[in-house]
Amino acid sequence: MWSSGLLIIALLLTVECMEVGLNTLNKAATTRGMSNFVFIFYANALALFFLLPSTFIYHSRIRPCRKLDFSMFCRMFLLALLSCSVQILLYFGIEYSNPTLASAMTDLVPAFTFLIAVITGMEKLGLKVKSSLAKFIGTITLLIGALLMTFYRGPPIIFNKSKFPKYYHQLLITTKSSWILGGFLLGGANFLLALLYIVQAWIINDFPEEFMMTTVTCGLVTIMSAVVALIAERNPSSWRLKPDLELITICYAAILMVFLRSLIFVWALKKKGPVFVVMVKPLGMVAAVILGVTFLGDILHVGNVIGGTIIALGFYSVMWGKAKEEICVEDISMDTGSATTTVPLLHRQSHNP
Repeated sequence: MWSSGLLIIALLLTVECMEVGLNTLNKAATTRGMSNFVFIFYANALALFFLLPSTFIYHSRIRPCRKLDFSMFCRMFLLALLSCSVQILLYFGIEYSNPTLASAMTDLVPAFTFLIAVITGMEKLGLKVKSSLAKFIGTITLLIGALLMTFYRGPPIIFNKSKFPKYYHQLLITTKSSWILGGFLLGGANFLLALLYIVQAWIINDFPEEFMMTTVTCGLVTIMSAVVALIAERNPSSWRLKPDLELITICYAAILMVFLRSLIFVWALKKKGPVFVVMVKPLGMVAAVILGVTFLGDILHVGNVIGGTIIALGFYSVMWGKAKEEICVEDISMDTGSATTTVPLLHRQSHNP
């Protein structure tokens, strides 16, 4: 039991480091002239190249796929539109700031999800209930931490400049105005990411075909990103791929982040549930700081540390509230099942995806 839990934690930490690694590679590649529009198109196109045969083999040899109707395709189109927007805002946000801020802003997703649920009436805000109060306080704390990291940087703590030439540091050291713009872009990306998760759950509930959904969505994102890139990127040299950091970044994003991360997430979700999976998210900030200072020569500021700590506290407050609610729901379900018959509980477990 313990060994299984430790293995899942180790794999989730690996995924976090992989995500931070991609953000770090993207920052380094864009500093050398890589176009984010072209990067997003090539990464999705390469991912689709691997997804198409994998989906065909899975549904032809392992499990037949349900019929995809027009209404479900429209949902996937909305999902692809959100995904394309998230990627554009995320990578341009990293370009204007750094991977540390990007990793910190990712922890805002649970808070944005909670706010969307309250605004749309999916969830009622009951401040007398401990779980709801914890999520409300955590959401406010997360927003304060994000604003602090965006608007206050403070004096530098760590500055590693021995391994990099001076001109390279000048490209990496962002001005206050661009840092604030990066913070708002990353905040917008994670707000759309919260919407994306809601739409994704909406699709999976009615169409539980993960391979097909991922492939169709990736194909639509490839088309959308191609249209955006053709309009926004007029420089022909930006489309030429060279065997350098740009190509490594594209392959890294397409193969490792699409295949390996998806497999680990699905396995961890089935084993431990969604709350356990996201509990290691704030540790991504630590990895981002280490990689940013070591490989990019980033400057670690006091504002990064204070804001990151506040964000981590707010994140765990929201997740504690979510975990408390899930325990209450499970208890109610078990009480209801035991009052009538034990079959519903067994039936529910047998249909767990």
